[in-house]
Amino acid sequence: MIVESGTDELGVLIVDDDFRVAALHAGIVDAVRGFRVLDRAGSIAAARSALANHGSDIDLVLLDVYLPDGSGIDLVGELPCDTFIVGAETDAGAVRAAMRAGALAYMIKPFDDTELARRLAGYAQYRRVLAADVVDQHAVDSALSALRFGGRGSDRAETGSHTEQRILELFSESEGPLFADQVSSAVGVSPATARRHLAHLVSTGRLAMSLQYGTTGRPRQEYRLSG
Repeated sequence: MIVESGTDELGVLIVDDDFRVAALHAGIVDAVRGFRVLDRAGSIAAARSALANHGSDIDLVLLDVYLPDGSGIDLVGELPCDTFIVGAETDAGAVRAAMRAGALAYMIKPFDDTELARRLAGYAQYRRVLAADVVDQHAVDSALSALRFGGRGSDRAETGSHTEQRILELFSESEGPLFADQVSSAVGVSPATARRHLAHLVSTGRLAMSLQYGTTGRPRQEYRLSG
């Protein structure tokens, strides 16, 4: 799958040989405001090809460890962009190797959908803080904290908008999870606006998201209150 960028969104490459996992992660990435999946790859060779095709448009790689033609950790050092290791390897030595190679995060599968959304929000905050030409120690500490804990601390204060309060009230009154089009209709905003607010509420931990797979087409994003 290839998507042209042409926006100010952060471009993401997903490298995983399990197409179902890749689709799951792609759905989460596309649901988080400010991110877009540019490509998916199922091997190291395919990842290198995707990087050559997209060049500097790729800002972040979600990289599995076990791939058909080698270890994803061995690829980290040659990547010209940031990397999150997203794999099932639990060996402590592998974690240290990934960190030494330059990975910004190490996420062990399986994890809740909301955790990846939270980490992506933190990465976006990390990028914003370090966009300045010169930074002080406070900025460095803030950027690294955002990577570790997500953007929840600073972003949570932004969720006080009238629309997002209405969305949260809708979920409080609902007997089950809702899709974005249901939220759009109930709150009276466009589907695109509803998705942006839902993605923000997921990234700040107010809502949780999961993907529902049908018989055809892309999976649908289903939302519910966290906890």
